[in-house]
Amino acid sequence: MSPGPSSPCASASPSPAAPADPRRWPDVARQPRASWLRTALAGRIVRHALDGLPLRVRLGGTETLGRGGPLMEVRDPLAFFRRIGAGGLIGFGESYMAGEWEARDLVGVLTVLAGRAADLVPEPLQRLRARWAPKHPEAQRNTPEGSRDNISRHYDLSNELFALFLDETLSYSSALFRGFPADRSLLAAAQHRKIDRLLDRAAVGPGTELLEIGTGWGELAIRAAARGARVRTVTLSREQRELARERIRAAGFEDRVRVELLDYRAVDGTFDAIVSVEMIEAVGAEFWPEYFTTLDRLLAPGGRLALQAITMPHDRMLASKDTFTWIQKYIFPGGFLPSVEAIEHITAEHTALRVAGRDGFGPHYAETLRLWRERFTEQAPRVDALGFDLTFRRLWTFYLAYSEAGFRSGYLDVQQLTLTKEETCG
Repeated sequence: MSPGPSSPCASASPSPAAPADPRRWPDVARQPRASWLRTALAGRIVRHALDGLPLRVRLGGTETLGRGGPLMEVRDPLAFFRRIGAGGLIGFGESYMAGEWEARDLVGVLTVLAGRAADLVPEPLQRLRARWAPKHPEAQRNTPEGSRDNISRHYDLSNELFALFLDETLSYSSALFRGFPADRSLLAAAQHRKIDRLLDRAAVGPGTELLEIGTGWGELAIRAAARGARVRTVTLSREQRELARERIRAAGFEDRVRVELLDYRAVDGTFDAIVSVEMIEAVGAEFWPEYFTTLDRLLAPGGRLALQAITMPHDRMLASKDTFTWIQKYIFPGGFLPSVEAIEHITAEHTALRVAGRDGFGPHYAETLRLWRERFTEQAPRVDALGFDLTFRRLWTFYLAYSEAGFRSGYLDVQQLTLTKEETCG
């Protein structure tokens, strides 16, 4: 059985054996420009915040902060504070990528920090964040052209890379387990359980005309076709489309499933049901009204929409909507998480869609991410063989651990929502 989430070995991270390549990782390879005053102020704020947390933070081997707990080893305090002073949480992540700080129980450290995310920075300084925090790059706006580029940067990295740590269903979203701790051997079954619940929510069965927005690698389309549905599924990832087509063909459902390289805004027709799994996170808050009005247009009266979405608390969503984050810079350009309240408000204001039911299962995502992270760590030699360097492995280790910590702390949740479109008279 895989080690549990509290096991130090489960969170061991790659050792920083070589400096970052300045051509591939310019902002990691070099220290940012930051004044002495800004660096000193960051050091003071960070020291104060860390000293009150259930952590042990060792600064350069000479100073220890915290009230006890998982150990965070800051090898280069000056570089650490300079990066945070210049870039906030982006600098925090880049400092890890550069090997300037380390944690054997990385998830444990990040879970403590995620649980206190709202109050780590004093309120007066939070109000000043807009003056110095990095701004969203114009190129990451989720216009039709921008969305293609944003999706490609993550999902077209390499099908082989994703296959190294996902299960055989190639599902890259939260599974739904029967119990904890989750075992890797049961991950594929847990992914099927998640998919089947979504298809049940959308009432997908024989003869259903189903639209899937966000194909992934085709597993949901295959299971829907096995129920007798006719499926149109759209994606912006060329790599995913090609492999999804191969998998659908191998499963014998090529006649029932059409996979298209197409933006959701360009889909035409009407459908009995629509399913979308963790795709709204890539839409961008600016385009949420357009996303839901598009779904409203495509869903037939009386139809059902099943949506799986990673969500965050509404107050944190509002506080962070204008902040450019480490995740947006390195993992999901253009991405932003909605709150349930935002979904309910936008659908009520702009569409005939109404939320008819929802279930949250954040702890299941934490376990899903643990299994992915452990497998990714085990596959380090094969990741290297695909041409990804040590800085990339530290990047992805941090991403998977950071995400897991968000769900373990309760800062993030994942929801399955059912939305209905009632028939109208006249």
